[in-house]
Amino acid sequence: MTHDISRRTILGSAAGLAAAAGSGALAKPAKGERPNILWIVSEDNNPYIGAYGDRLAHTPTIDGLAKKGLLYRNVYSNAPVCAPSRFGILTGVYPESCAPANQMRAVAKLPRDFRTYPELMRAAGYFCTNNAKTDYNCDVDPKAIWDGEGNAAHWRSRTDRTQPFMAVFNYETTHESRLFSPTPGRVTPDMVTLPPFLPDTPGIRQDFASYYNLIEKMDGQLAERLAELAADGLADDTIVFHYSDNGGVLGRSKRYCYDEGLRCEMVVYVPPKWRHLMPAKPGSEVATPVSFIDLAPTVLSLAGVAQPKQMRGKPFLGPKARPQAVAFGMRNRMDERIDFQRTVTDGRWRYIRNYMPHRPWGQHQAFEWLAKGYQDWEQAHIDGTLNAVQDRFFQTKPFEELYDLSSDPHEIKDLAREPAHAATLAKFSRLLDDHMIAINDNGFLPEDMKGEGWEDSRNPALYPLKDVMALAHSAAAARPDNLPQLRAALASPVEVIRYWGAMGLLIHGDAARPAQADMLARLKAESSPHVRIQLAEALARLGETADSVPALIALCAPSQSWQVRLHAINALTFIGEAARPALPIAKVAESDPKLYLANAARYLRLTMNGEYTPSTIIFDREAMRAAGGPG
Repeated sequence: MTHDISRRTILGSAAGLAAAAGSGALAKPAKGERPNILWIVSEDNNPYIGAYGDRLAHTPTIDGLAKKGLLYRNVYSNAPVCAPSRFGILTGVYPESCAPANQMRAVAKLPRDFRTYPELMRAAGYFCTNNAKTDYNCDVDPKAIWDGEGNAAHWRSRTDRTQPFMAVFNYETTHESRLFSPTPGRVTPDMVTLPPFLPDTPGIRQDFASYYNLIEKMDGQLAERLAELAADGLADDTIVFHYSDNGGVLGRSKRYCYDEGLRCEMVVYVPPKWRHLMPAKPGSEVATPVSFIDLAPTVLSLAGVAQPKQMRGKPFLGPKARPQAVAFGMRNRMDERIDFQRTVTDGRWRYIRNYMPHRPWGQHQAFEWLAKGYQDWEQAHIDGTLNAVQDRFFQTKPFEELYDLSSDPHEIKDLAREPAHAATLAKFSRLLDDHMIAINDNGFLPEDMKGEGWEDSRNPALYPLKDVMALAHSAAAARPDNLPQLRAALASPVEVIRYWGAMGLLIHGDAARPAQADMLARLKAESSPHVRIQLAEALARLGETADSVPALIALCAPSQSWQVRLHAINALTFIGEAARPALPIAKVAESDPKLYLANAARYLRLTMNGEYTPSTIIFDREAMRAAGGPG
């Protein structure tokens, strides 16, 4: 049999799906028969899709699937970047439950008794393939969990053509890195409408136009894959999912806990034969929130496989489908920059909690700043041409944010401090607190601190989560009356408690001056490098540099772990001219094979020497390729 696919076949495949979906008499599966499942995953997509009402999008294939399938209006990744998001998809476990899976490009250790969804599907008799991206942020061996893994992986590799399959195809066509060169096409820069939080610059307009043109290319690739399915006579037996692995890549999207970073596109086509597995009729829009933590439970439900207890999501298709009320998201380290946010949405309201409000939203990241749009945005900030809404990105954050997405889809008007919305704020704050406790959120542990991981973080001697959460709340809220609590925390025998005591004093800034002597004494006695970093930065910001800066320089030494060195370089980046004595050790870190460490050190040197401009390319593309490609 030949598998050559013509354009006529491609165009006909969507029409064939539509015709099947519209047929009056529905075939029924034979007893014991199970559906095939096809996931077509694209990178970094918000719903810039015609079916979602976008007037510039040219996405006939996705629109056709939505017309005869289900369009999910409020679907969210659990992290606004690929690796933590993909960890959650693979395991059904929130990445922040199993640190350092909550950090970008880390290696979390899975407990021995955990099984990923492809392992469970294979045990149930499915043929499972992944083509080809993994990026799972944990210690699984991709070749061990899939029947076929890599560029050649395909359902056609089955030796038994009656065996049901679960096939995943990943497309990088719309990946962030594709914006770094203009993509010509149907949409031109003059056609786009920019959100009000972005300035109107040529680079930003070009990024938007390129993104639309890349989306169109990706839609064509989806058509080709559906044509393969039709050519093999499998369209009537295969449930097709199309979704993106996290939110989009335009300004303030990927890596950020706003809707642009977390809200994704997803359509699901269910053939007539399997329509009893749909929660709504074909052509419906589903408005209740769906979270990517629900993907693994959903495919297990469709295959009739029991959901293991560690999977926290709920199926949104199949006989056990149950709607979710809200979706949760998170951010910790993104590339070389360290931050800590948690968020929850019900589709109308978005609540965000910033545990590191002393850091600005817009921390320079070498890879992200390869996009001309980010370069333009920062240059406009430097030039003083931004309005207050646009310049906010470069400012420090409040502890809490609240947005009404129905009236403010661009999340500009923060309602968190308005009395009229106090009850809504309290409701979502409680929901987030309860969730963080329920999943044993590891995010309060900086990378490489004792207590990280699914098992160790459940040891209350290392990680008393409720106590840590209460202290971190006091630290980040930065009220003056919290100072005694933070000073007392410095004497705790628990490392993470001392860390958040020191973090709180750093966040308090000049208001922490009454505790300066305590901080200096603790810095000299402290054994934990992470606690020392927070204390040293806090002291340096208060003008005490004789002890604090040498402490940070020592923590940048190659004898330290790369995670500790990165934290120390981040601290040095935010203390201004006081960091100048660190330039020699930063120069050493610039040649480190750990790309994030090298990028952070290079930025520190360039800014200290007055050599940095927003268009300065800090990212080492050759090192990226050597490390295995873009993030």
